[in-house]
Amino acid sequence: MRVLVWLFRALIFFTLFAFALNNQQEARVRWFFGVEWHAPMVIVVLAVFAAGCALGVLAMVPSWWRHRREVHRLSPAAQGLAEPSLRRDAKPSEATPEHPPREGL
Repeated sequence: MRVLVWLFRALIFFTLFAFALNNQQEARVRWFFGVEWHAPMVIVVLAVFAAGCALGVLAMVPSWWRHRREVHRLSPAAQGLAEPSLRRDAKPSEATPEHPPREGL
């Protein structure tokens, strides 16, 4: 299995390397007020991809923080309670999880 993963990674690397070699032409990006940026096409594509990833992550940060606060607020440990299976007054039905763990999948 590890060999297949490494072969897949090598395939992706060589595909991207061939893409970079095929796109070495000079590209001109025109900004506002007459500012221009000259760079190889592959650098322009990489920069736009990286900027898109960064903006996507930044757009998700408020949602992640909100969900994290909600989980922390609703968790038994945050309320000072022990887990149901660790409490002394827990009933047998509370001590076992609803679904058995799915090991091996």
